[in-house]
Amino acid sequence: MLTPGLTVVLFLLVLVIVTIAMGVRLVPQGYKYVVQRLGKYHTTLAPGLNIIIPYMDTVAFKVTTKDIVLDIPSQDVITRDNAVIITNAVAYINIVSPEKAVYGVEDYRVAIQTLVQTSLRSIVGEMDLDDALASRDMIKSKLKEAISDDISDWGIMLKTVEIQDINPSQTMQRAMEEQASAERARRATVTRAEGDKTAAILQADGRLEASRRDAEAKIVLAEADRSAITKVAEAAQSGELPLVFLLGQRYVDAMRKMGETDNAKIVILPADLPAAVRGIMGTLGK
Repeated sequence: MLTPGLTVVLFLLVLVIVTIAMGVRLVPQGYKYVVQRLGKYHTTLAPGLNIIIPYMDTVAFKVTTKDIVLDIPSQDVITRDNAVIITNAVAYINIVSPEKAVYGVEDYRVAIQTLVQTSLRSIVGEMDLDDALASRDMIKSKLKEAISDDISDWGIMLKTVEIQDINPSQTMQRAMEEQASAERARRATVTRAEGDKTAAILQADGRLEASRRDAEAKIVLAEADRSAITKVAEAAQSGELPLVFLLGQRYVDAMRKMGETDNAKIVILPADLPAAVRGIMGTLGK
């Protein structure tokens, strides 16, 4: 049975143990504790063994000093050319001043998410659709510059911010697909037209070259005929034998061509060809 004096001693011993436990704080690595004294900010405890005044000092907040990943929800953004795109991001932050983070803003996570969304809408809203889809690095740079100064007032450092997705809305995707299809059809039509034009030019060039060759051939034949006629005329002055030979050759050629036609069945040559040729010469002489 405990006596009153022993009970008091045990009570005081328990009180001392509890008081010492309340005055000793072990802060793990990667965290900092914000201490309030009588309801007012007093100090920030670093990792390791720390001593505070029991009953006066209390640990109000336990803040991590490790990098925090904030997923920025997707949102619809209207570009400068009135196109709707869906974009989201991810931010990497680090709390360098825990007391500012807990006392400077109600909820720093929600505040940063809202700030990133607002800044992202503002940046993309000043760009055309094509520029927004092709300029992730520029958007990232502007976004980081826009929010770094604001969150530094809360004791938070922005390590980096990345644009995860930036895609046109379903309506815009359908419109872009139709536009791309129309553009491909237009290019195909232009290609076919250029091909037809090239073919027509080549055909015309071919006809022109053929006509030129035909004309040159006719000129050559005419020169040959003129030369032959001249020689025949010269031969006729010296005697009738050369003239008979030439006319006979022409007569035989004409008969042969007549025999080669489809309508020709029998071609009869005169038995006395020289006499026939002299008859022609006599007829021509009259």
